[in-house]
Amino acid sequence: MSKTQPIRETRQLTELKEYYLTIHPNLRNYTLITLGLNTALRIGDILKITWGMVYDFERKEFRSHLLLTEQKTHKETMIALNHTALSALDALKKSQNPANENLFLFAGQKNRNAPISRQQAYRIIKQAADYAHLTEHISCHSLRKTFGYHAWKNGTPPALLMAIFNHSSYQITKRYLCIDQEDKDDVFCQLNL
Repeated sequence: MSKTQPIRETRQLTELKEYYLTIHPNLRNYTLITLGLNTALRIGDILKITWGMVYDFERKEFRSHLLLTEQKTHKETMIALNHTALSALDALKKSQNPANENLFLFAGQKNRNAPISRQQAYRIIKQAADYAHLTEHISCHSLRKTFGYHAWKNGTPPALLMAIFNHSSYQITKRYLCIDQEDKDDVFCQLNL
């Protein structure tokens, strides 16, 4: 079985998100991918997000942070919602016009009181990945790994990524980053002492 990979190329990331934004418009699916790429959450945690977790209905504004308890680790985590995530959430809110804070962001079409399944989330991501010509093994977890890979490439220290991912060891975080020979070559070729 092949190992889940991050999406390394920014062009492919753009195509992945573009698929549900312009090619096959679906704001729910676009927001699912966007939040996955920008929050580093596991798909099970993303699917459990309700409108009240990201939007303050009383103040009529989006929250600056998403606070939740991760299913796998049972640890509470607080994630800053960046501009890209908030923009996708705003578009989704305008299209869905949620009536209350208990509704799921990623509700199914048949049962609006439950989130879509993990299998449906996989199909959504896989369809967009096929459009982006991603040939490596892409899964729901690829979104989380993509966050880590690009954060690392942009200079985020691995120890900070370990804290963000709630990993118990650096070895786990190192595997998440999927560092390949090309990444190692870049270090040697760019240093030039």
